[in-house]
Amino acid sequence: MQFRHLAWLVLSVGFSMNAVAAEKAAASAPVVEKKSAEQIVNTVCAACHTADGNSVITLNPKLASQHPEYLEKQLTEFKSGKRANAVMSGMASMLSDEDIKNLAAYFSAKALVLGKAKTNGVGSLGEKIYRGGVAATSVPACAACHGANGLGLPKQFPSLRGQNADYVLAQLRSFRLGERANAPMMMDIAGKMSDAEMAAVADYIQGLR
Repeated sequence: MQFRHLAWLVLSVGFSMNAVAAEKAAASAPVVEKKSAEQIVNTVCAACHTADGNSVITLNPKLASQHPEYLEKQLTEFKSGKRANAVMSGMASMLSDEDIKNLAAYFSAKALVLGKAKTNGVGSLGEKIYRGGVAATSVPACAACHGANGLGLPKQFPSLRGQNADYVLAQLRSFRLGERANAPMMMDIAGKMSDAEMAAVADYIQGLR
């Protein structure tokens, strides 16, 4: 009985010491300030994408009204390096998983400012490619995945309507060259497109609504 009592006493003292050590460690740990999505946007994102996600720098994408799942995926892949971009990889590396989810929700809730096509309206080459693809080179219609009005599908395909033509064109070229390699299907499609076809469909997408 005395041995059992002694063993119990030793265990109790051990647990107490561990508890005290844990409390001290928690007290000495640095306090990490949680930032709201709006704070992060104003200090990190707004310079390139504006606070409401409607970038006026046409080589940068509009983020407003984009599917949150798509935004979260892209930020996560910038962070991991799966999607290569020196600027965005650096920005995303500073974000926690929670920050990424909050930013995706923030921008998806913003109203999109629609644009206008410069020359690719109804009956144009851009419209023909977007709605019917290019049969001769087996380029599928963009609308097959992104929808007739460019709204895409949540969790599957991004919304394209009103997106900056310069950005769309740059991404298509990056897919073709393999510089952007986080969407194999788009790499295959872009590899079959000419510069003129890319420019036309990018212009048409800018005017989609």
